[in-house]
Amino acid sequence: MDPVQASQAGERVAEKVLGYRRDPSGWKICREGNGVTVSWRPSVEFAGHLYRGEGLLSGTPQQVWQCVKPGDGGLREKWDDNVSRFEIIQRFSDDLNITRTATPSAAMKLISPRDFVDVLFVKQYEDGTVSTNATHIEHPLCPPKPGFVRGFNHPCGCFIEPLPGEPNKTRLVWFFQTDLSGLLPQSVVDTFFPRSMAEFHANLQKAVRKFCV
Repeated sequence: MDPVQASQAGERVAEKVLGYRRDPSGWKICREGNGVTVSWRPSVEFAGHLYRGEGLLSGTPQQVWQCVKPGDGGLREKWDDNVSRFEIIQRFSDDLNITRTATPSAAMKLISPRDFVDVLFVKQYEDGTVSTNATHIEHPLCPPKPGFVRGFNHPCGCFIEPLPGEPNKTRLVWFFQTDLSGLLPQSVVDTFFPRSMAEFHANLQKAVRKFCV
């Protein structure tokens, strides 16, 4: 992929995800408890839902970032139950890459292993917030692989935000709108995403305490 095209795609998805972060309208809570709230609203990208998770974490934004930071051999594979492998297909810079993420079977194997190929852009803001921003892309170096259903991430991302007056706490806000593909009952999808997002928050908190504190 051309670096200019990748950069433009990264900036576009970052702008979209920032728009989700700033827009409080239309969200309906679908799961709440243990310090995390998951909401949804209809996606304008595909015939599915845009999900929003929010919660506080014990740990500095830098510590949280070390656990979330995308990269070959990073910590994500060690703590995220929904990531079996993460690899960089094409690197443009530390902040811009084409990535492949593989996920294991889920929901008592009703959801078979998936993989996702994305352009992933890391953006830093003046207030200290760091965001990851991703959306699906086709790449000649990563055609569909045997044993995986190719899914599609529509604009999604994660905001790691400092909490004013609380230097050892971090606000996490993240967005998913993923087409898992395949012939899955909608009820399975609607149950899976809120639960997996709550588990993501809980597992990230454990990872911060284990690897970074």
